[in-house]
Amino acid sequence: MTDMGAVAIRLGLYLDLMALFGLAAFALYALRGKERRFDGAIALGPWLWGSAALGAVLSLGGLAMLAAGMAGVPLASVDLTSIEMIVNGTAAGTAWLFRMAALLVALIATLALRRRPVTTLSLVTIAGAVALASLAWSGHGAMDEGAVGWLHLVADIVHLWAAGIWVGALVALLLLVFRRRELVDRDHLVLSHRALDGFSLVGTITVGSIIVSGFVNSWLLVGPANLPTLPDSLYGQLLIAKLALFGAMAALAAANRFRLVPAFERSLAAADHASALRALRRSLTIETGCAIAVLALVAWLGTLEPPISAM
Repeated sequence: MTDMGAVAIRLGLYLDLMALFGLAAFALYALRGKERRFDGAIALGPWLWGSAALGAVLSLGGLAMLAAGMAGVPLASVDLTSIEMIVNGTAAGTAWLFRMAALLVALIATLALRRRPVTTLSLVTIAGAVALASLAWSGHGAMDEGAVGWLHLVADIVHLWAAGIWVGALVALLLLVFRRRELVDRDHLVLSHRALDGFSLVGTITVGSIIVSGFVNSWLLVGPANLPTLPDSLYGQLLIAKLALFGAMAALAAANRFRLVPAFERSLAAADHASALRALRRSLTIETGCAIAVLALVAWLGTLEPPISAM
C-alpha cells in the first residue's frame, strides 16, 4: 500500500464521514424554529445519501489497500481470502463491518427525509457517529492495550466526533451563505444568521473537546520526553503544522462569533447585508481550507510511526 494512496483514502473518509455526521447534526441543532424546512434552506437529501454512498465506496477501497499492505502485494493482486482474513480476524475488520452497516442505515434513512425529517436526521446523525467512530480502529489509537488502549480509543473517538461537528457545520454554513443570489431573500438571511448564531455555543464546546482529546492523544503518541526533539522528525513537523492550522481555525471561528456574525445581524436590521455577507463568505472559506489541510496532515500522520514507538 503506497503511503500517498493510504493518505488519500484516509483523507477522503475523514471529510466524507465528518460531513455526513456533522451536517445531519447541524440540521437538528441549528436549523430550528418555524423555518425548519430542511430541504429548503439546504438540499440535505443529496448531500446525505451522497456522503453515505461515497463513504461505502471509500471504505471498500480502504479495505482493499489495507489487505494489499498486509499481504505485501500490489493492489491489483489482492484476493478475497486476504480481505476475509482482515474482516473476520482483526479489530479493524470488525470496525469496518460496523461502518458499512451504519452507512447502509444512513442511506436507507435518507429516503424518508421529506416525510419524517427529525426522525431521519436523528437516525443519520447516530449512524454517521458510528461510522466516524469506526475510523479510530484504523489509527494509532488501536495500538495500545488495556486501560491505556481504551483511553486512547475514547480520546480518538471524541476527537473525531468533535471534528465532525465542526466540519459538518462549515459545510452547512457554506451552503447557506453561498446560496444562489436569486434564492436569497430576507427569510433565508434570517435563517442563515440563526444558524450561525446556533453554532456559537456548540462550536465552543467542540473546540474544547478537540483540545482536551488532542492533548490526551499527543501525550500517548509523543510523550513528554520527546517534546524537545519533536521538530527533528517528519512526524513532529507535521504535528506542529497541524497545531498551527488548528490555531488559525480557532482564531477565525472566534472572529466569526464575536465580530462577523454580530456585524451580519446589524446589517440585516439596516437592510444592507452585502458587505457583511462577503466577509462571512471569505472567513468561512478560509476556515474550511484550513480544516481540509488539517485533515490531510492527520491522514498523513496516521501512516507514520509516532515518536513514542521509538522508546
